[in-house]
Amino acid sequence: MSATSKAVRPAADPKIEETRRKLEQLKARRQRIDARLQYLASKQARRADPRRKILVGAIILAKVERGDMDEKALRAMLDKALTRADDRELYGLPQKENPWTDECY
Repeated sequence: MSATSKAVRPAADPKIEETRRKLEQLKARRQRIDARLQYLASKQARRADPRRKILVGAIILAKVERGDMDEKALRAMLDKALTRADDRELYGLPQKENPWTDECY
């Protein structure tokens, strides 16, 4: 075969072209499926985070109620960590003059 015959592509077999077209469709479908799976995994992770926080909070509050954890220690942690006025009000903590001066956990 000469170099010129390689450059010119002969008319492709219809079955080969149909197979190529199907392959491209399958690749596009696979990309959509992968994107959907990634979206669902991300959505599940976002839902799990608040649930974990609620559970940890419930455990700590239960420990304080049973006397396994000192309430003053919890209030000290809250005082140090909470900076937003409405969060501090929820726990009956005084407002900070400059909430950005304290280091948080």
